[in-house]
Amino acid sequence: MQKLSGAGVFQKAEPNHFAEHLRTESLSVGTYSLLAGAVDDQAPHHEDEIYVVTSGQATIVTPGGSEQVGPGDVLFVAAEEEHRFVDITEDLALLVFFAPPYSGR
Repeated sequence: MQKLSGAGVFQKAEPNHFAEHLRTESLSVGTYSLLAGAVDDQAPHHEDEIYVVTSGQATIVTPGGSEQVGPGDVLFVAAEEEHRFVDITEDLALLVFFAPPYSGR
C-alpha cells in the first residue's frame, strides 16, 4: 500500500503545472493544475487517461463535443484523443491517471 499525500491538490507553480506522484509498470498518477484564465496547451497522449476534478470550474473540449466540469466529475480520454480545458473560470486541479504510465507526450 502507498499513500499519495497532496495528490489532486492545486499547485500554483505556473499557469499549467503537472506533478507526478506515482509510477508503476502499469500506470502513473499525477496532479494537473491550471490557473483561472490559463491556456491548456497539452497535446494528445499515447496513454488512456482518467481525470478526476478535485477543484475549480472549466470546460473540456474533445472532437466529440464539450462538457462543463467541476469538483467530483470523472472524465475518460482515450489514447491519442485531442482534448483540452477551456473557459477555466476557477483555478482547476485534476487528479490524473495514465495507463500505461505517462510517456511525456
